[in-house]
Amino acid sequence: MKLGFRDGVLCDENRSSWDAAGPRPISWSLWYPAADDAQSDVPERSWFQKAAVARDAPIRPEARPYPLVLLSHGTGGSAAGLEWLARRLVDRGFAALGVSHHGNTGIEPYRAEGFACLWERAPDLSYMLDHCDAWLSDLSGHIDTNNVFAAGFSAGAYSVMLLLGAVAQFSQFEPSRMKPGGAHGPREFPDLADHIPALLRTSDVFRDSWSRMSESYRDDRIKAALICAPGRSVLGFSEESLKAVDAPAFILVGDADRASPAEECSSWLHARLRRGALRIFGGGLGHYVFVPEGTALGLAFAAELFTDPPGIERAAIHDEIADLSAALFQDSGITAPRVFSEAQRTL
Repeated sequence: MKLGFRDGVLCDENRSSWDAAGPRPISWSLWYPAADDAQSDVPERSWFQKAAVARDAPIRPEARPYPLVLLSHGTGGSAAGLEWLARRLVDRGFAALGVSHHGNTGIEPYRAEGFACLWERAPDLSYMLDHCDAWLSDLSGHIDTNNVFAAGFSAGAYSVMLLLGAVAQFSQFEPSRMKPGGAHGPREFPDLADHIPALLRTSDVFRDSWSRMSESYRDDRIKAALICAPGRSVLGFSEESLKAVDAPAFILVGDADRASPAEECSSWLHARLRRGALRIFGGGLGHYVFVPEGTALGLAFAAELFTDPPGIERAAIHDEIADLSAALFQDSGITAPRVFSEAQRTL
C-alpha cells in the first residue's frame, strides 16, 4: 500500500505562543492510504528510518472512511518520532494524525514553558478535531473524524491520558517537589525546574498556563488509547479522575525502562484505571524502543536512542505494537476488548 502524507500548521487563536508574539502554532502531520498510482518521494535525510511517502497524494478510496488515530510524541520530540506507528496503522486500515507540540518539540527551539506545561499538549489534539475541515480538504468523507482513537509515547502518554479525563493535581517539576540530588528535568531539558520561579514572575503566558494545570481536558471523542511508556508525570494525576476514565487504555512499557520505570509509572497507572490493561515487554527493553529505528546519522549522533539489547529487533517490536493497537481500536466498542485478556503479563 502506498503511504500518503500531508503536513501543515494551524494556529489556535485562543492560546498564545510562548513568546506572546501571536497565537499558538500547531504543526501537524497526516499519514493515510494513498491511491495505488500515487508517486512516492525519496525519504529525506533524518536520524530516523522512514518509509517513502506520496506527498499530498489522493487517498485510496474504500467503502468506509478510515478511522483516525491521533498521535502525541515524547518530550522534545516531534510527530516524525511516531512515523513508525503511523505507517503501520495505515497498513492496518487507519489514518494517523500527529502534532508537534509548541515549545516541547525538536522542530523549533526548546522552551522551558513547553516542557513544564505538558497540559497544553492535549488541547492541541482536540483543536485538530475541532478544526478538521482546515486539514482534511479533499480527504473529507474519506477519514472518519467521528471514529477517533489516540496513542502517545512518554509525555505523549500523559497528553493522551488528559484526553481520556485524567486531571493533574501537580507538576513533577514544581520547585517545592524537588528532592536534593534528584532530577530537575528530563534528558532533553535537565534544568527545567530551575526556570519555573522566574517564569512565574516574568511571563504572563506562563502564569496563565500554569493556572490551568488542574483543568479537565477530557475529550469524549477519543474512544480508546494506547499509552506507551508513561513517565513520572502521570503520578501527578488525581486518583479520583483516573477512576472516572471510562475509555479503554492499553499501557505498554519495557521491563528495563530507566526513564519511566514500569512498576513506578505504568503499574501505578494501570492499578487506578477501571478499563486499563498493561503489558510489560521483557528482554531488557528500554524507554526508546518506542522511537523509530535509527539511520547511520542517528546512530552517529545519539546511539543511545537507537540501540537495543542483543537479539532484539526493534522493527519486530514495532510490528507487534501496531498489531496490538489495531486490535484495541477495532474492538473498542466491546465492553472488554479482546486484546485486554492477553495483556496483563510480562512477555
